[in-house]
Amino acid sequence: MSTASKDTPPPLPEPLRVAVADSHTHLDMQRGTVEEGLAKAASVGVTTVVQVGCDVKGSRWAAETAAAYDNVHAAVALHPNEAPRIVLGDPDGWSRQGARAGGGEAALDEALAEIEELAKLAHVRAVGETGLDYFRTGPDGMAAQERSFRAHIEIAKRQGKALVIHDRDAHADVLRILREEGAPERTVFHCYSGDAEMARECAAAGYYMSFAGTVTFKNAAPLREALAVAPLELVLVETDAPYLTPAPYRGRPNAPYLVPLTVRAMAAVRGIDEDAMATALAANTAR
Repeated sequence: MSTASKDTPPPLPEPLRVAVADSHTHLDMQRGTVEEGLAKAASVGVTTVVQVGCDVKGSRWAAETAAAYDNVHAAVALHPNEAPRIVLGDPDGWSRQGARAGGGEAALDEALAEIEELAKLAHVRAVGETGLDYFRTGPDGMAAQERSFRAHIEIAKRQGKALVIHDRDAHADVLRILREEGAPERTVFHCYSGDAEMARECAAAGYYMSFAGTVTFKNAAPLREALAVAPLELVLVETDAPYLTPAPYRGRPNAPYLVPLTVRAMAAVRGIDEDAMATALAANTAR
């Protein structure tokens, strides 16, 4: 495949007849203007998006963007990988903000206080994405992540907002911490990555499971099994754009307008028609 085709945005899918929301996207990392992205999404029946912050700067941007557009809602948080960078530093600058020195626990407290201020705003509907990411995190980093995750759970509860969870290679610890802290009334596993057994556990606790383009990947049978057993009223759809582009466009730039591809794949897994799937997804996201 040539680089040109890797960078080429996938074509517009057939529009959905029942409008849905992209429950998790990063417009600030996508090409083109916010207006263009929203118009393209609306043209195929994706009429609402949740813009998710991953650090203080991104969370501010999410809140400002949600204030400016009626069909954008914000989620604000420090991503699990951001917490260790704040505490321990980021000497090689892989966090998109240049190299920085560690600020210790005090710097994390300061960043969390700013997230809480943003979480008070009416158009900020969720605290997230927060959670645990053990993919490339050592023990020191894990401690910072856990402290940050627990603080975000408390912020969500104090401000009466939904909690949006990022869980990578950390299922048991994420579920344990939610039990220990007491989860907010509305808790969403973004880009759900567990199996059917975990889906049953999430369902028993009333947690929402949001499925991304990964559910369309050939090697994702465990995800499809999870979707098959998840209660329909606890299922959401998202892009996590610009990442996780659904098949057959894996590896090309993702954006909210590609949600219909995932909705159709989800409907096929559930054995229901796409309108029924979209109707459930829209109601669940609104709730």
